[in-house]
Amino acid sequence: MWMGQVTSTTDSIAPRSTDTYWSVPTELLRKYDQPGPRYTSYPTVPVWTEEFGPAQYEEHLRRFAATDRALSVYVHLPFCHERCTFCGCNVVIAQRQETVERCLDYLFREIDHVTEQLGPRRRVLQLSWGGGTPTFLTIPQIDRLWKKLNQAFTIDPTAEVAIEVDPRVTTPEQMRHLRALGFNRLSMGVQDLDPEVQTAIGRGQTFAQTEATYELGRELGFTGINMDLIYGLPRQTVPEFSETIAAVARWLPDRLAVYSYAHVPWVRPQQMQINEAELPTGSEKFALFAAAVEGLLAAGYHPIGMDHFALPTDELAAGLGNGRLHRNFMGYTVSASRDMVGLGVSSIGEIAGCFAQNDSRLGGYYRRLDTSGFGIQRGWALTRDDEIRREAILSIMCRLRLSVAELSDRFGIDAAAYLAEEMTRLDEFINDGLLEPTHDGFIVTPTGRHFVRNIAMVFDAYLPRLTEQATAKRPIFSRTI
Repeated sequence: MWMGQVTSTTDSIAPRSTDTYWSVPTELLRKYDQPGPRYTSYPTVPVWTEEFGPAQYEEHLRRFAATDRALSVYVHLPFCHERCTFCGCNVVIAQRQETVERCLDYLFREIDHVTEQLGPRRRVLQLSWGGGTPTFLTIPQIDRLWKKLNQAFTIDPTAEVAIEVDPRVTTPEQMRHLRALGFNRLSMGVQDLDPEVQTAIGRGQTFAQTEATYELGRELGFTGINMDLIYGLPRQTVPEFSETIAAVARWLPDRLAVYSYAHVPWVRPQQMQINEAELPTGSEKFALFAAAVEGLLAAGYHPIGMDHFALPTDELAAGLGNGRLHRNFMGYTVSASRDMVGLGVSSIGEIAGCFAQNDSRLGGYYRRLDTSGFGIQRGWALTRDDEIRREAILSIMCRLRLSVAELSDRFGIDAAAYLAEEMTRLDEFINDGLLEPTHDGFIVTPTGRHFVRNIAMVFDAYLPRLTEQATAKRPIFSRTI
């Protein structure tokens, strides 16, 4: 356990607890602040290829159908009323309901075609609606989609059924209806409660709106409420962000994700509206995260993996200790199913040894469905080397350690020999106090948690090629700090 107190950013960021003191010298922040993947998948998305198409995806779906494994399902609903300037999601600004209705019609066709390959009524342990803003849908549209999914799949009575809600547009009537249907988890975008920051990112979400949505969720009996915060946004300061952390901690949401803002205007053109001179960088940005750590740990939250925090009563906190924690495109999870079908424009799935992503353009998604019944634009079938390295990276990201003995047992290899070259490249992390060697691997130190992406990058076989393709002005990945 580690907790913090922010000190001068000119020397170090030094959180403190009763039993641990750790500091992150500025030179380490400078040294390791470089572009790097978040590892919600391995291989990462830039490696995937359009050579993986509908035929390959269908093969993997049928391969999964031959098993008795349960499934996770993610449904992407891309619509928003307006685009926030910081947003990195695939969204569609819709002005007419006809646009939504057409998209739902195609989504239903995709559901039909996918379930034809999977077989009828496959059991689902986790169902998530994301976006965009899923509550852009009207209540009748929500009902149609809910009915369609229940016809296609068997949603387990114990399933986590989650939906992203925007407090600015989600009505009390929608909240009550979602709970009555069977949704049991809410994920709320907050980002930052400071009005100055909200103005800078074009959001305009008031404290009262956020609080009212949260309190109604608790009143209605949602068993889990998540909140997303972002550090590194324009105009953020440590004192003001600390106030946001304190306010959110008083509400006691079950989980919090504290993401680093990725400024990639060459990928997300709306980010060009952000004044780059107002963005905190380097030690300033890390000080914001350290302030979040201090506030959340003082409020009783447990740090989970890289950027998540959970109350000790939440299953993520237990999952960190019992080895059930997993990382995918929805962040950290303890779902018993690692196989996930993605449905809808731009959605990503991971099933039976492959990754598959739908076209992110509405028109492209429609054309692909018209042609093949799938919306697939690109994907990747994992090789054995991919599987070994993915497990190593997941162990680092989710369990904060790596055991070559466990890798050897799982894959029937001599993992120490297989990863010998990579293990020799860890000395620098050990010398910097980020790793501690063990008899058959290493553990990540409290300080090393903040550089866990950098540590995982050592085991990424594709990263050197991707790094060569990137440029200083247009890196492929966001910065690790």
